[in-house]
Amino acid sequence: MGFSLALEEAGIPTIPVSTHVFSRLATATSRTGGMPTIRSCFVPQPVVGRTSSDLRGYIEGTDPISKRPFMQGVIEGLTTPLNDEDLKGVSFKRSTPRLLEPDTEDNLRMLFMENGWTDFLPIILPTEARVEAMLKGTSQPADKHVGHMRPANFREFWGFDVEKVAVNAVMAGARPDYLPVILALAATGISARSSSTTSWACISLVNGPIRKEIGMNDGVGALGPYNHANTTIGRAYCLTSQNVQGGSSPGDTYMGSLGNNWNYTACFPEAEERSPWSPFHVDKGYSPNDSTVSVFFGGWYTQSGFGPRETWKEKFIRCLVATDHFSPPIIVLDPLVANAFNDMGYTKEKLIEWCAENAKMPARNYWDDQWTTTLIKPHAVAGVEPYASWLKAAPDEEVCIFRPDDINIVVTGGETQGAFKMISGRYISRAGGLAGSNKPSSLVDDWR
Repeated sequence: MGFSLALEEAGIPTIPVSTHVFSRLATATSRTGGMPTIRSCFVPQPVVGRTSSDLRGYIEGTDPISKRPFMQGVIEGLTTPLNDEDLKGVSFKRSTPRLLEPDTEDNLRMLFMENGWTDFLPIILPTEARVEAMLKGTSQPADKHVGHMRPANFREFWGFDVEKVAVNAVMAGARPDYLPVILALAATGISARSSSTTSWACISLVNGPIRKEIGMNDGVGALGPYNHANTTIGRAYCLTSQNVQGGSSPGDTYMGSLGNNWNYTACFPEAEERSPWSPFHVDKGYSPNDSTVSVFFGGWYTQSGFGPRETWKEKFIRCLVATDHFSPPIIVLDPLVANAFNDMGYTKEKLIEWCAENAKMPARNYWDDQWTTTLIKPHAVAGVEPYASWLKAAPDEEVCIFRPDDINIVVTGGETQGAFKMISGRYISRAGGLAGSNKPSSLVDDWR
């Protein structure tokens, strides 16, 4: 859409062409952009993996949305003069009532569900009294601006305040003393309900004294639904994301093809006291006494194993090579595993360097991937290293698939088994990442 606008501004008539499954999204996006009558054309889905004759058949065939010949729509869209309706644009009413009319609990819960304000699990209704009680968990005023959020880069940002976060915290069943953590997660500006077709989710990590103060679980079942704080904080972050960004509606503001169960709740603390290494937030420049949240954008895959056994290197390499190359792993180690690696002489940094040096595959395999082709190859073509060198490699030449800075290690778990997980999760650096987001870590103490 942005490319079409640039061409239009240069005086070159253009129309966007999308596959038919994106018709609702294209309409919503053009409306958001102030062009409700933009002339769009559509071809059938899919286009990936189709032969050239199949694709030519799309062009010579019928637009599945307009039910007219595809090329007729293209020609008319490019040559028919704009009319008054095209030029009028659109305005939006963005304010919504702060309160709903009184009703029964059953009717209100149904209303929340029908409007897409829930995750379809039972909620605690956010009455005035409950929201007021939740707000006692922070010293910040209810109308204090927290940040901006949107489901995708081509959507507009929506602003939100402390009270809106508190409303979602109530709905999730959180307690007031959890609110500073939930506010810190929301303040990153990174949506836990992004709209990528790849069905991403966000994994959130809590570090520092706040973990113990509110009773988070970094022991047995740390990643599972076995602790009130872990579960409701993650759920509140997900609910806040969908409700302050303008929605998370399949086919409109959510386009994840498979979906992702991490979108319900995905929050855990690090077992700092039982780790042989420095905590994650200290590695990122914070003080050990700081309470922080950190957000990883991914949740796409999980690899698991045990160790370090005699063949741990082969196991790690198999797991690393099986990952999605655009989404490097958070390597989550049970303290038993972390301490065993430490006893073998591996610091956290040395283990990360070993993983980056040994996670290799033929260049042909590396570049035969949707995300590396779409998002990494442009950097390689522009000469950015190490991607430029990887692009020049012979098809059968092995290349590294991650840099050391891409990989992160976190320690948590109950020491009942020497287990590890590699979970898709890019820690979005301050220098880049999602448009509009520049705070992948945030101080909880700012929101107490």
